Amino acid sequence: MIGQRKNRLKLDWIIISIYLLLVGFGVGNILSSSVSGEEIYLFDFTKLYGKQFIYTLISLFVGFIVISIDVKFYERFSSLFYLLSLILLVCLFLFGKRVNGALSWFPIGSFNLQPSEFVKITVALAVSKYISDYQTDLRKISDQAKLFLIILIPILIIILQNDTGSSIVFFSLFLVLYREGISQNYIKSIFAIIILSIITLKFSLLTSSIIAVLFTTAYYFFRGKTKNKIIKIIVVSFLSLTTCFATTYTYNNILKNHQRNYIKVWLNLEKDPLKIKKMEKTILYNLNESKKAISSGGLTGKGYLKGTRTMGNFVPAQHSDYIFSTVGEEWGFFGSIFIIFLYTMLILRILYLSEIQKNKFSRVYGYSTASILFIHFLINIGMVLGLTPTIGIPLPFLSYGGSSLIAFTILLFIFLRLDANKINEW
Repeated sequence: MIGQRKNRLKLDWIIISIYLLLVGFGVGNILSSSVSGEEIYLFDFTKLYGKQFIYTLISLFVGFIVISIDVKFYERFSSLFYLLSLILLVCLFLFGKRVNGALSWFPIGSFNLQPSEFVKITVALAVSKYISDYQTDLRKISDQAKLFLIILIPILIIILQNDTGSSIVFFSLFLVLYREGISQNYIKSIFAIIILSIITLKFSLLTSSIIAVLFTTAYYFFRGKTKNKIIKIIVVSFLSLTTCFATTYTYNNILKNHQRNYIKVWLNLEKDPLKIKKMEKTILYNLNESKKAISSGGLTGKGYLKGTRTMGNFVPAQHSDYIFSTVGEEWGFFGSIFIIFLYTMLILRILYLSEIQKNKFSRVYGYSTASILFIHFLINIGMVLGLTPTIGIPLPFLSYGGSSLIAFTILLFIFLRLDANKINEW
């Protein structure tokens, strides 16, 4: 279904340039993290860098196809794409392959397909379609509930597959809802739940409960004229206490042992010296070696293919989730800042273009794209630096993986196609 253009297709070459730079950096750093002194052959499919190079070529081809399709195609079939993606997720329970405890992959020969990467696209399209529908009124509780279900259903399915990292990404879409006029109380509630959960785990259930009740009481009493203060204090306090108890129960009875360990490391909960020493050889190993690799790079780095820790494979996941450690060692502080600058410019550019869209569907999809990229970027960089818990999500366009690279390319290039069409809209 090739697009019929009223005018010449005008793509945003700033975004395309940043995309090509990030993808190029990705292939280069995957090569440095996987080469072992042998002759380099980019089309060697037995090597990680060879696979990623081929994935890059496939992604570029797919991106070309995406921008060639009629722009109305994405809006018209967004609901169908969403339903098909949910079916694909459910099929994982029957035909999926379990990797590192997560039932997230379809084995296709030597290639593993991760559907959750593509579901991000379909959810973004579905959210954009529903919000842009003239019958949707986000002031209505019923419409809000339907929108929440669109986001929460794939989250629930992915959590049941023990892929918590991928599920977290979908919560970034609530930022989009806030932009489109949904009550800020939802955003406040999410942040309140996160803070209360951290306090509960870091200190105790009793401490978090007392803080929750005292803060709620003080907030409403000093807020000024507020109707039904007492009722609001009771209701919010009850919900806060429920959050504290739910956090404790989830941590002790629902989370897997390795998930609890990641939280222990992040919040420094473990006090037993013997257990800490054991963690240093297991779950802390990646993080510690990653920090050492980044710090060893200094200001300018050791040089490409000269990183001793990178070339020595000290960080087991340095080609995937911890790829930023190779950037830090070989390119140093300046190289790391440059990568962060590219991501920042990419996200800001998408937000700027989203805001000037004439079509509501395009605007919402643009904000969805920016939000998904932002949460991936924030969590991955934070994870490598020890600022966020260890969550297995890739760094967009840099991390190894065909599913993630192709999916991120489709996600971005759909927006490029939508943006290019704004000259045809009134």
